[in-house]
Order: sequence, then structure tokens, then C-alpha cells
Amino acid sequence: MIVKVKEFSKNNINNSNIFLFYGLNEGLKNEVLKNSFLANFKGSIYRYEEKEITEKLNNFYDLIFTKSFFDNEKIIILSRVSEKFEKIISEILVKKLDSIKIILMSGPLDKKSKLRNLFEKDKNLICIPFYEDNNYTLSKIATNFLREKKISISNETINFLVDRMSGDRNNLNNELNKIELYTKDTKKISLDELKTLTNLSENYSISELVDNCLAGNTKRLCHILNENNFSSEDCILILRTILNKSKRNLKIRVNYEQSNNIENALSQSKPPIFWKEKEIVKKQISNSSKTKIENLIFKINSIEEQVKSNSQNSIYILSDFLINETSA
Repeated sequence: MIVKVKEFSKNNINNSNIFLFYGLNEGLKNEVLKNSFLANFKGSIYRYEEKEITEKLNNFYDLIFTKSFFDNEKIIILSRVSEKFEKIISEILVKKLDSIKIILMSGPLDKKSKLRNLFEKDKNLICIPFYEDNNYTLSKIATNFLREKKISISNETINFLVDRMSGDRNNLNNELNKIELYTKDTKKISLDELKTLTNLSENYSISELVDNCLAGNTKRLCHILNENNFSSEDCILILRTILNKSKRNLKIRVNYEQSNNIENALSQSKPPIFWKEKEIVKKQISNSSKTKIENLIFKINSIEEQVKSNSQNSIYILSDFLINETSA
């Protein structure tokens, strides 16, 4: 059964045990997961990637169907889920699930997807598409947050902030939290203060690094890495820039495969691609398949966690990741 995000309610949660969250809006997925499932939950929470489940499937079935004295209620969150899980879910549906919620987190699934079709057609399953935010929705989120916190800020400053989020709700929420802490005493922030606080001024070295990575230009990538002394904070920014550009490229690649016309696919990109970037974006699209881009998007969260937990070696972790992706 298909349910829109804005229509998702406690009633849906009570009437179903298995949920599919698919699409590119990771920020909104995390919000729904946190607010609708995890807030005030007193039971056990398990997190796995699909690969961990498929390699030890019997252990997964034991976790689902075996009742434990200590685990009265369970939430199982499965990330990087693909078509492989369609068969597993079909097998689970034959049996009754008690006191358990299973949430499948997936990237984009097209209309031919067997997994998506299974969830859409079965009234006992909940399927929620998570479409990307645009500047309008992000501006609304920022405006409501700042109004609630009673922080004085100009429309120009809000627009500047939103324009540099590349449609990423997670990034926006992080920046809004920074603003809240910064304005704890003054309750106001100027455009110049925002630029200093959030490091949102254009960083051409980072942008060029990411563009050459996605285009497969290994030699140029290594040169930029050697010429710049990137900090651990820069490494996070680089990863998020890759994520945002990869999400854009995924849309372009899908349009390109449908139309077989790269110019047409580029022209449909929103926000529009700056004319100076068109040639390297063309190379990025020709360098990657839809599957390759999806796999890259899934990898980024894991690499970011490694960078955060090992800041002293962050640049080495990032460099290995970038070079491997460029050479793949």
C-alpha cells in the first residue's frame, strides 16, 4: 500500500509490521524514522545492511520469529536494500509477526521494481516514496525553524543558506542547529556571520576535486589532493558535495537512459547546470551507470562515519575512497 509522507500516521504504524522507505531524500527518511518509530521507543533496535542479512539469512529469521524474554518489542532497520529482498519479504509474509517492525531503506526504485510492486500491491505492507526536497521546501523548513526559535534573519540570508544546500535536508538541519547555538544570546544573525559560521562560501578546490573524481580523472584528482591540505571538516564537506552531485547525476543518468540524448537529459536538471560545468558533467554521466551511481551514494554514509570516528586519518580514508572510486 502506498502512503505519502505527509499522510503517514500512527494508524499506519499500528496496522503494519513491514515498511519500505525508498528514494533519495535521506534527510526526510531519517526524520520519519526518528519521529514516528524511534522517539520514546523502549524496545530493542537492530540495524543491518542488506549484505549482512543475505550472508546469514537464518540468523535474520531467528531474530524475527524467535521470541525472547528480554526483547518484548523490536525494530529492525535494514539499509541499502535492493531487489534481492523481494523474495525474503515474500517468505516473511507467510508467517505472523508479533511485536516487531521492519523498516527497509532503499534508494530510488523504478516502476518495474519487484520489491516496490510487492509493497504497493499488498495492503499489509506500507510503501513510502521519499522525493527530493527543492529550494521551496527547504526554505519553508528553515523559516519555520528560525521563527520557532525566535531568531531574527533576513530573507536574503535564508535564501543564501538554502541555495547552498543542494537539496540536502540533512545538511540544512545541521546548519540550522549551528545557527541556533551561535545566536543563543543575540537571537539574530547577519549574512556575513552566516558565511563565517557555516563555511558556505564557494570552495573551488573542493568542487574541482569532486568533479574530477566523478569524471574518472585520476591524475587530476591526485594532483588536487596533493596540492591541498584538507582538514577533517573539509573531508566531511567533500563527501557531502559528492553525495549531492551524485544525486543530481543519478537523475540525469536515468533521463539519459530513457531518451538516449545527453543534451536533453542535462537540460532537464533542476537546478540548471551552469554552462561552464556541462562538459565535465557529460563526462561524469558517460563514466557511470545508474547502478554505479547508486552504489556510490550508498557508500558515502559509511565513509563519513569512518572519517568522523578517525579524524587523525580522515584525509587518508577519504583519499583511498576517492582514488578507488575514480579508478573503478
